[in-house]
Amino acid sequence: MSLYFDSEEKKPKSFELPGAKPHYNPDRPGQVNHILLDLNLDIPNQSFTGTCTITITPVRKGIEQLNLDAVDLNIESVLISEVSQPFDYDGERLQIDLLQPTTEAKIDIAITYSVDHPQRGIYFIQPDEHYPDKPTQVWTQGEDEDSRFWFPCFDYPGQLATSEIKVRVPGKYMAVSNGELVSTETVGEDKVYHWHQKQVHPTYLMTLAVGDFAELKDTWKDIPVTYYVEKGKETEAKISMGKTPRMVEYLSAKYGYDYPYPKYAQVCVGDFIFGGMENTSTTLLTDRCLLDERAAIDNMRTESLVLHELAHQWFGDLVVIKHWSHAWIKEGMASYAEVLWTEEEYGKEDAAYYLLNEARSYLSEDSSRYRRPIVTNIYREAIELYDRHLYEKGACVYHMIRGILGDELFDKAIHTFVNDNAHKTVETIDLLRAIDKATGYNLAGLFDQYVFRGGHPDYKVAYSWDNKSKLAKLTITQTQAKDDKTGSDSELFDLTIPIAFGYIDDVGAFRESGETPRRRQTLKDSLRVAQGNAHQEMPLRIHQQKQTFYFPLEKKPDFISFDVNNYILKTVKLEYPVTQLKNQLKYDTDAVSRIYATKALGKKGGLEVVKALSASLLEDTFWGVRVEVAKTLGKIKLNQAEDALIKGLQDKDARVRRAVIDALSNFKTESSYETIKECLEKGDASYYAEASAARCLGGMVSGNLKDKKEATITLLQDILNTRAGWNETVRSGAIGGLSKMTTSADAVDIIIQYTKPDTPQALRLASIRALGAVSSGQTPETIETILEQLESLSGESFFLTQVAVTGALGQMQTPKAIGILQNLSAQTPDGRVKRRADEAIEKVQKNIGSDKAVKELRQEVDKLKKDNQDLKSRLESLEAKSK
Repeated sequence: MSLYFDSEEKKPKSFELPGAKPHYNPDRPGQVNHILLDLNLDIPNQSFTGTCTITITPVRKGIEQLNLDAVDLNIESVLISEVSQPFDYDGERLQIDLLQPTTEAKIDIAITYSVDHPQRGIYFIQPDEHYPDKPTQVWTQGEDEDSRFWFPCFDYPGQLATSEIKVRVPGKYMAVSNGELVSTETVGEDKVYHWHQKQVHPTYLMTLAVGDFAELKDTWKDIPVTYYVEKGKETEAKISMGKTPRMVEYLSAKYGYDYPYPKYAQVCVGDFIFGGMENTSTTLLTDRCLLDERAAIDNMRTESLVLHELAHQWFGDLVVIKHWSHAWIKEGMASYAEVLWTEEEYGKEDAAYYLLNEARSYLSEDSSRYRRPIVTNIYREAIELYDRHLYEKGACVYHMIRGILGDELFDKAIHTFVNDNAHKTVETIDLLRAIDKATGYNLAGLFDQYVFRGGHPDYKVAYSWDNKSKLAKLTITQTQAKDDKTGSDSELFDLTIPIAFGYIDDVGAFRESGETPRRRQTLKDSLRVAQGNAHQEMPLRIHQQKQTFYFPLEKKPDFISFDVNNYILKTVKLEYPVTQLKNQLKYDTDAVSRIYATKALGKKGGLEVVKALSASLLEDTFWGVRVEVAKTLGKIKLNQAEDALIKGLQDKDARVRRAVIDALSNFKTESSYETIKECLEKGDASYYAEASAARCLGGMVSGNLKDKKEATITLLQDILNTRAGWNETVRSGAIGGLSKMTTSADAVDIIIQYTKPDTPQALRLASIRALGAVSSGQTPETIETILEQLESLSGESFFLTQVAVTGALGQMQTPKAIGILQNLSAQTPDGRVKRRADEAIEKVQKNIGSDKAVKELRQEVDKLKKDNQDLKSRLESLEAKSK
């Protein structure tokens, strides 16, 4: 299922909220062999009737009672061998009292039931007065424990069974489910679809999707690969999902196991609450992932989403987790598969940068939200585990495994794990066993540090050169905090990290030759290492808080690479001289190492640094480095940095132009404002670049640019009136710009207009979120208006609306926001919303205690910064001329 560098905060919050407790799988009364659902949908009335027949082989004789998960169902009868069984139902659990205690023979339990206006598990999507063009659809979502909302079951991943779904729907609709289509029968004006999943899978992966779909057919080795989309979206379907057969080919080889099901379907549905869901052989995707040609210019999210859900067909569906606490096995691998596919399709540099951003995403959550072990069974609801620790940190752990084993043994270990556990359930120990079996490596130590406890190492690396002794000195310090409970060094990491010393003679000509990322040598082959061996790395065991290493070298190295190939999940502060960092930025063949150098240079500042970064922005061969250089230049308050960024707007890569716009907005000068304004007025080939321009303009009109506020509001209103388009990206950017005008009541009035129900969903959600951001500098009367609107919106049941409301309230600075959040937390049936609301309450409490006087000084500070920037720029220029 699909849902940053240095951290300054040393004591992350606890993951466990009040009410969290250990969770275990329930006692198992038997093995579920098969589940048959026979359903009759009443789509106009958002209800259905059905019979769920569960075939189970008792694990032991003499069982007199069975307990099934069943929430908000109307249970009418329970039969075994046509004999009615007494039962008790409390709205959450169905207790069946067996008239005959179990023997070792299979039994068929037939439960007749109905559902009326379900709130979870199965969703009825229909047009209404506000959205008359919305398609009529029905779809299900089982993960984590929501299948119990649409059929009675043993709703945990440890039970695997085959399944069938027979469903009667109006004749104009199509029904898609797991497995093979056995038959389609016409009954009056209706159709009955019969789907059969012959391979075992857990209940949360059973699915049903109904709609008036266009069906696009493709194949992989005679296996149907089918795309279902709303009619009229066929072109977008091909753009968005057309690579699927090649992805199936790639993953079949990568996992050492051919795609295991008789078909692969992808169904794009409206109002989907996730990005995608990997139901066995039938993935559901949000229709928001469908790209037009313009959106495809710089949007890899859809391609990654399609790949992620497909990877789950092996990791999650073929090999099933036994308990939610081990969900990283599947989610981490599906996320890492995005990296692997990026490497296959776009090259090693793109893959390395993709993984870097995965690591940053986890590091951000670890520092600003909470820290937890990847594997933990302590939570309130299992869905709380589906976070950046599970996905992004999990991906980084797989990458570290690959770094230790090497590519050949990594593939061998994965092949062993998949083949040994196909159609079975697994825990984390099974992955360790497969690695040991395939390679002989015992990675328990790595798992203890990264999987079974929270955190990661924070390194500070200092370098100096003794020319007389020809010695290079590296001092490496682990700066993460000690264990609060014991005061011990238990949070220290014990890892072997390779370093290398680089010389321009070895790599300079190569780096300057203009070779493409696909043809560039690896860092391993291009760096000269200590003792003059050009094809070796120097592995260092880093296990103490502070360690110093000395290296006798023939001559002074031009640059230093710490963690060659960047396999280790970490943060790093490089304390190198400017010369070495400049050489690393220009000559290191590893893109991520060049990015580390970029960040370290940015902290030093100065005209010499700006010149080096400016050259890199224009000359570096990899777009990801240019993006990072732009971000760094945006933090250096010199006019020369601003000038360099303006030149960067000519970059051919839309992702770089977007980063340049964001960085340029930090200067808040007349020239930067007019440049970004021109970008917005002229437009850009990229939706995202246009959206960034709109968003940035709103944040610039304070201090010395405050006289441009009215003109900017007029421009953003014009964008809202004229630039509707794919997923409302550009108009959402305009809303984002308005949200930064925190003293403008006019901005609030415009944003509120777009929170009304007839606003396109993507734009409406962006507007709801924006109400929180725009509130910080408003008058009490305007804040009251914002609160009234958010309180009204909090009563809506749609998951994404509730998430947007909690996000908005969490940014506010008034006790009244806490009351709304408390009500939302108490009333929502969704554990994800409840957690977000509870966390938002803590944020508001902190916001209320903040020093408002500091915020009132920001405009004056902006003006002082501008004056200071001009002075520093002139001083740097004078110093440069005097040298």
